[in-house]
Amino acid sequence: MQNYSVDVNMQPLSILDLLAMKQANEKITCLTAYDASFSRLIDQAGIDVMLVGDSLGMVIQGHSTTIPVTIDEMVYHTQAVVKARKRAFIIADLPFLSYPTIDTALKNAAKLMQSAEAQMVKLEGAHTEIIKNLVDFAVPVCAHLGLLPQSINQLGQYKVQGKDVKEAERITEEAIKVEQAGASLLVLECVPADLASAISKQLTIPVIGIGAGVSCDGQVLVLYDMLGITIGTRPRFSKDFMQVAADIPSAIEQFHQQVKQKQFPSAEHCY
Repeated sequence: MQNYSVDVNMQPLSILDLLAMKQANEKITCLTAYDASFSRLIDQAGIDVMLVGDSLGMVIQGHSTTIPVTIDEMVYHTQAVVKARKRAFIIADLPFLSYPTIDTALKNAAKLMQSAEAQMVKLEGAHTEIIKNLVDFAVPVCAHLGLLPQSINQLGQYKVQGKDVKEAERITEEAIKVEQAGASLLVLECVPADLASAISKQLTIPVIGIGAGVSCDGQVLVLYDMLGITIGTRPRFSKDFMQVAADIPSAIEQFHQQVKQKQFPSAEHCY
């Protein structure tokens, strides 16, 4: 079995490294991280990207949604993650209503990049004008399409997006638009595998899937889901890697290896 572990004494990866991985058809591995201890373990396993997600509202704070998370809380957790990593690329979420206007988006992106030293910010939805203005001011942006957790009160429930032709066309059009607006990365959440595959091939930027099939350029999971310590029901698209590992570092390594070798996600984790 090929070993994908890396020298963690390297300089942090850049967006150019992730783009090169897409071009070389090497899968990108990504896990959420919220503190220094897990950041160190994830980094040592060779995971390429750590996402400081507003999912911390659910898995750390115990809320039923991501809505209550504040920008100051995102800054705090991003600072902790950055302090312990050596190699992994760091993305931080802009939380609910932290980017309703260009000025507000710029102010809060500055907090995540200046105070917390994130390398990229992530926002939900095809907000092309916001993305364009952030990029114009040298803020790298990861877009997020498909299921949008911050829109849960509009959606009513967490469910697969893009199942019918019209929805699939809309998501594809939005993916093209966010790339044209300057996004350097795209997360696709809970969409049919065929749709995610088509979008990944159509875009030049890396596409990171979660519940979006094995053909995306990379995979992300919520750390607590893949360690089997989720509060409530673990999402269908996730996998408890502790079932095949002796300890937490081994579970993280298993995730890393299975994504790199295109073994995860399998059909049971897809839509």
